Amino acid sequence: WQQSTTTTIPSAANPSFAKFALSGTYTGLSHDVLYTNTTVGTQPKVEIKAAQTQSAPNNFDHAGESGDCGIATGNKSGSDYAFTLNHKASYLCFIPRSSNPYVNRSKLIKVEIMSDDDIAGTYNIAANGALTLASGGSKTITITTGSGFAIDNSADDMSKNATYAVVAPGTHTFRIRYWLRNTTDNPQGAIEGTVSKIVTVNCTAGSIHDITANLDPHDYDGNHYYMWDAQEQYWKGYEWNLGGSQPTTPYTYGSGSDYPQNNSDLRYFHEGNGAFQATHSCAGLPNVNEMVWYAVRGNPCWDKDELWTTMGHLYKGGMWFKKKVYISGFNANSAPDGIDWRANRNSDSWAASQTLPSATDASKYFYLPALGYYDASGILNYLSLYGCYWSSSTDPSSSNHSYYWRVYNSFVLVDYMSRYQGNRAQKFSDFGED
Repeated sequence: WQQSTTTTIPSAANPSFAKFALSGTYTGLSHDVLYTNTTVGTQPKVEIKAAQTQSAPNNFDHAGESGDCGIATGNKSGSDYAFTLNHKASYLCFIPRSSNPYVNRSKLIKVEIMSDDDIAGTYNIAANGALTLASGGSKTITITTGSGFAIDNSADDMSKNATYAVVAPGTHTFRIRYWLRNTTDNPQGAIEGTVSKIVTVNCTAGSIHDITANLDPHDYDGNHYYMWDAQEQYWKGYEWNLGGSQPTTPYTYGSGSDYPQNNSDLRYFHEGNGAFQATHSCAGLPNVNEMVWYAVRGNPCWDKDELWTTMGHLYKGGMWFKKKVYISGFNANSAPDGIDWRANRNSDSWAASQTLPSATDASKYFYLPALGYYDASGILNYLSLYGCYWSSSTDPSSSNHSYYWRVYNSFVLVDYMSRYQGNRAQKFSDFGED
């Protein structure tokens, strides 16, 4: 093998044509041609890089350095040899869009491709161009975009943000994480996070596969905070989106006495002693035993980066849990320890994984955002840090406590607390649990 001088195949002008210059004299009617980004020894190789960089929208000049490769036969044509390159890597073109104003005010700063199998690394190139992983396999490829690309609702306008990647051929299930930077819509300042999509693609060698996506973060309303089993939601009559005093940012107060304070208010908690189940807003929620099953056997996975919106602001952070149909032994009548927590006061916490569910298993999970809670004074606490969710079960040893669930970045807590706290009371089916 003789190596040519470095040549860039441009994406502008005429990207289908380039000249390669080699030293030496060639007299054969044809010669084999190999195109790769590594030094060629006895075994030709290519490195499909796990870290790729794109300088501008809809520009694939980085293809060669990122792992583009191919084979050809050069046939003598005058004093030159002409050939058509048979590309052997595969290529993705991401074309995201959104009409969401939070996304439109953001920049796409990178695209992270996560697969359940290797999609990058150093590959041997066989005589027919087939690629076989040799070393350094990676299941993740990240394309960074410098200062970022704009996102709008033009689905077919590739000039705005088309982002390219070189990947290993094969049928892959991807978790595509579109990383956004927003400097205006989070109360604490600039925020970087992801909008994720799951897609399976047959990445054939030599082909560019377009992947479109609507990058709308999920929006969660402010109307599902309740004192335990209250008949009306915590801020009924004072809703933020109706001009009311409901706090919408962490550690802020409502106005005066607008929050519920006594049992003459339908927003006040369900009173009663001992063990019983909810009959109003918390009816139909998981009971305490079911919450323990999710915490112990549901493989809780903290996701610190997935973006979502609530009450006019952009946040991130939440927990993935297996759906109950995938939890062996799931039982509403007793916890995994064999005890019925509805009749026996208990509390405990369990560690959460920091690894996201695999892309192929993603549909087996549902996501609970860290929506915080309102305390006894109507203050909104720990939004994007904690998620506090009521169960349908009272604390059997108390007249004013009930069981709840707290999801946090490192653990899941099942505990009892005062019923006057404004936790989330919402069926898990609203969050994707079947």
